[in-house]
Formats: sequence, structure tokens, C-alpha cells
Amino acid sequence: MRKWQLLGAGLALVTAANAGAQTANSCAPGNAQDACQMAVDVFQLLSPQLGLALAGGNAVLGSGSTLGGPGHFSIGVRANFFQGDLPDITSFPTPSTNGRVQYTGANALPANTQIVGLPTVDAAIGLFGGVPLPLTNVGGIDLLVSAMFIPNIGDSTSDVRIAPDRNLQLGYGVRVGLLKESLVVPGLSFTYLKRDLPTTTITGTSTDLDVLIDGAKVKTSAWRVVASKNLLTFGIAGGIGQDKYDDEANVQGTVKTVITSASQTVFMKQDLTRTNYFVDLSLNFPVFKLVGEVGQVNGGTVNTFNEFETGAADKSRTYGSVGFRIAF
Repeated sequence: MRKWQLLGAGLALVTAANAGAQTANSCAPGNAQDACQMAVDVFQLLSPQLGLALAGGNAVLGSGSTLGGPGHFSIGVRANFFQGDLPDITSFPTPSTNGRVQYTGANALPANTQIVGLPTVDAAIGLFGGVPLPLTNVGGIDLLVSAMFIPNIGDSTSDVRIAPDRNLQLGYGVRVGLLKESLVVPGLSFTYLKRDLPTTTITGTSTDLDVLIDGAKVKTSAWRVVASKNLLTFGIAGGIGQDKYDDEANVQGTVKTVITSASQTVFMKQDLTRTNYFVDLSLNFPVFKLVGEVGQVNGGTVNTFNEFETGAADKSRTYGSVGFRIAF
């Protein structure tokens, strides 16, 4: 059970989301069709959760104002987290060798809820201070950079193995100031940020079913409109935007019985668009600020052939972020 929960968490870090580009009819009839369908549905259940773990909410936690041009920068560390749905593959029924079987309602495929998260380090660098206006500036520009670390888990003898082709992945983006925050004017900005994950291969095995996610390539992009205002020792920020997740991978399911061992592989290329909105609250210290965030994503359609005990793959999800930021 523990190892398959690790597999679920790993899949949640290397798959993106489906909006109908790949249907539940991907697996061809044959001895391995049911195993293949289970593997595809696992992929589809976990895929929207990756987008959420990557994109989070505010691109610059606790802030909606540009920095003020060259010589100004900020560095932040955060963890995005939410209650994820992870398939309990060790409790899956033995895959049929006579075509796929649909599991719904009381017979839905077993899954567990578990906190899922992804730590991120990000930086904002002032490029242009903007055009001065009374009480504010407009048109300021900041460069945004983020970094994520994806570890290797297991080896060739392990029941579960997660193997990215590299462990460090960078993201990049831009923030454009619509209003620079001042004593009386709130900050208002537009951000665009791309975060991708390393190409990753995941293998896992149980008594009757093997799942392989091979060469997963994941790309995410997100835009936000954010407003913020600092009130002495406290600050508040809020925003709304849109997330887009797209990925591709070869998904393989293998059934292993006393009589038959058969596998089937399908190529998945998928995308999902979701609405994202959030609120940040910060506690301001002289050099740094502590920030908490709560938000929600919804929208898009993910069609699975089987159902899971934890609900639909495309359901709305509430998330949180905690972190700190240093600005100069």
C-alpha cells in the first residue's frame, strides 16, 4: 500500500490534465484491454492534480505590484498543497482478459485521499520601473523565474520507480504593472508564468497489474490578474486567472494471471483549461514577509471510463500555499 501511494504521488508530479483530447476508448479490444483502461484512468485521475500542484495561485506570493525597476528583486520559497485523490492500485480488481469491465457506483475503483504538494523556489527581478503618474507608476515590468526539484525514487529492483531525466527544472514568466502600489493606491498587475516538469518515466508493479507511464512530458502555463495592498504589518492580495495544462506520455497496462500475461500501450496527448482564484494574507516584517494563501480551481472536463471512490477527476479543488518572501 505504501509503495503504491508513493507511485500515486509520483504520478501526480509527472502527468498533466485531460479535456477530452484522449477518450476512454483508447484501449483496443484484447486480453490487455481492461489493464490498459485501468492504467489510462489512473493517468486521467491524477493528471489535473499535477496542474494544480505546479500552478498554485499567485505567481509572486503575497504581492500584486511590480518591484520598481532595476536594482529591485525578491526571492520566495513556498509549498503548494491540497487534498489529492490517489488510486489504491493494490486493491484494484484483477484485470479481465476478456475485454474491459466498467467499475462504477458501489463498485468504483478504490482510491484514497492524501495531502499532495510541491515545493517551489521563485524569484522576481525588476526590469523597468514604469511610467510615472500622480501617486503611482504604470507599465512596470518584472522577470519571473521559478525552480522545482524532482527526486529519483527507487531503482531497477524496486516495486515503484520514478526516474526524471533531470532533477532540476526551471520555469519563467513576466509581470506587468497596471498600477504600482503606493501609500494610497493598491498594486495591480498581470502575470504570465510557464512551469514544465522534466521528462519522467514511472514504473510500478502489483500482483495482477503493472502500470507504466513512459516519457511523460508536462507543460503548464498560467495567467493572473492580481491586486494587493499592504497595511503596515499586514498585507492582502487577491486575484483570478486561468491555468492551461498539456502533456503527452505512453501509458501501458499489463495484466498478469496464471494463464495470461498481456500488455497494451496507448499514446496520450491531453490538455485542460481551468479557472483559478485565490486570496493571500501576509504578515510583514522589516526584511521578509510570511504569506498564507487559499484558492480554488474548477472547470474543464475529464472523461474516465471507470469511476473512482474519491469522485470525478475534474472536480473542483481547494488548495493552500504557505511560504516566505524577501524583497529588496
